Amino acid sequence: MRDPIKMSAAEVEAFLGEQKTLIVATIGRTGLPHLAPMWFAVLDGDIVFCTDRKSQKILNLQRDPRCSVLVEAGETYDQLRGVHMEGVTEFTELGPVVDAVVARNFGEVGDDDTARDALRKAMSRRVAVIFRPTRTASWDHRKTMSGATP
Repeated sequence: MRDPIKMSAAEVEAFLGEQKTLIVATIGRTGLPHLAPMWFAVLDGDIVFCTDRKSQKILNLQRDPRCSVLVEAGETYDQLRGVHMEGVTEFTELGPVVDAVVARNFGEVGDDDTARDALRKAMSRRVAVIFRPTRTASWDHRKTMSGATP
């Protein structure tokens, strides 16, 4: 029974806010999963990331927008936490996604037009993706009292 370790919606939101890396699983042309770690952000409640427009994950998403994502943490069994989501993706405007991902991982660019222009130029080969979950599973083994490893 997984209910005792399931995270609430608020716990999922807080957990995602603490993590930097999202494992993105797309469907390759042979039908096998293609896994890639991505820095991500939560923008207006949506999980977003950006990557090179010619990357394998983008080619896969252009062919089939379905994917799964995983965010996990913990070094020992009793500390394992994670969120797995299945869903679909869509491509979106690059600017707000880049700003959100950069702010989350490097800090705010602010009103520095030179820094913002340099960032936009560096991102010119990128594409932005919104992940829209259709199913979510979560776990937080810290909620168990035993702490025993299987």
